[in-house]
Amino acid sequence: MTTLDPAPTTTPAASPVVGPSAVELHVLEDAVTRLHDDGAVLRLGEAEAEERSGYQPPTEEGVGERMIMNMGPQHPSTHGVLRLVLELDGEQVTRSKPVIGYLHTGMEKTGEQLTYLQGPTNVTRMDYAAPLFNELVFSMATETLLGVEVPERAQWIRMLMCELNRLSSHMLFMATNGMDLGAVGMMIYGWREREELLRLLEMVTGLRMNHNYIRPGGVAADLPDGFAERLDAVLDTLPDRLEEFDTLMTGQPIWRDRLQGVGVITAEEALALGATGPILRSTGYAWDLRRDMPYLRYDDVDFDVVVGSYGDCFDRYAIRLAEIRESIRIVRQCMDKMPSGDYRLQDKKVTPPPRARIDESMEALIHHFKIFTEGFKVPEGEVYVAVESPRGELGCYLVSDGSSHPVRMHIRGPSFANLHTLPHLMKDSLIADTVAIISSVDPIMGDVDR
Repeated sequence: MTTLDPAPTTTPAASPVVGPSAVELHVLEDAVTRLHDDGAVLRLGEAEAEERSGYQPPTEEGVGERMIMNMGPQHPSTHGVLRLVLELDGEQVTRSKPVIGYLHTGMEKTGEQLTYLQGPTNVTRMDYAAPLFNELVFSMATETLLGVEVPERAQWIRMLMCELNRLSSHMLFMATNGMDLGAVGMMIYGWREREELLRLLEMVTGLRMNHNYIRPGGVAADLPDGFAERLDAVLDTLPDRLEEFDTLMTGQPIWRDRLQGVGVITAEEALALGATGPILRSTGYAWDLRRDMPYLRYDDVDFDVVVGSYGDCFDRYAIRLAEIRESIRIVRQCMDKMPSGDYRLQDKKVTPPPRARIDESMEALIHHFKIFTEGFKVPEGEVYVAVESPRGELGCYLVSDGSSHPVRMHIRGPSFANLHTLPHLMKDSLIADTVAIISSVDPIMGDVDR
């Protein structure tokens, strides 16, 4: 456990000015005079405006003004279509309320109409910054219902790809967190490193995002030739880049002033609100599903669970920076310990035939057609499986009635649970700190409005 357009050059021709007649001016002045003399009309308008805005005039007891302000849902620093209703007393946020639902896609209900083989294509679009984790948790839940265990090589490939995805997700946080707080250079550097990591994922899956790579029974394809050399080249550059991030941000006085002591939450509050991931670990509570409830082959690799001490925005930033280093350790161990063998389950009831066989065998063509049109049947039962995503506990609850598609699917999105902490993190903070607090939560709205 580690602590931690120019103006025209020519002048257009003047247009004739047509003004009101003397009679019209007299009528207009008379109307304005009557309006100013009618104090009741003005008082009524002020009262309506005060009521609609939530304004509260000062009282003898010293209660200051109250103003209701909307931040979002179209705001560059809400990390998506998140709306915050803020009650302000001057520049102090006295109350806040997250409002969601502007991105709702109904993916969970859609998943109940798709086969288990089609499922990863649907769920991968939820947390679009960490799509492989969505595919992993759905596939593991399906495999639990099937009662099968994927080959050892497939487990190591899954772990390798998920840790690379964790790296790219945390790099995205570094970039957007820097931009939110004014470190524009960090946006460029973080995005640059993320691009290199996405190229690695594209080399394996064919796509930068929304991969549909991890599927029930294993993975879609084996690691390609030359992947290890390209991976080493990328990983060798990251330590020096992380040192640059430390110099640019961690020890920078302005950066520390903007984050230290801002958005504080205790371990008890985080647990009561269901927060997980860096938010919970920033309080000093060392909880990581990879270590405490190991899955895949995480019990065969060595890594540290990084925790904070104060539960503030700075701790949440520092934890993610340290977790990048830990994920690099895990990726290197995955490549060193990668076994040979099958990359997917060799069960004809679950796994489609190899692509080359479809051109050679009519039976293989029929098998491929039935698997991708009808799917495979899963025994009756229900299951909940959870994995540690870059934002916390990502869970999948499935109910099967014995058919080829789930009768009930629910995703426990960590971003949805973590948004519950915003009213507590923003209580009595300054409005200037609102963006910093939202950024430290690192929400992905596709994971919320699913």
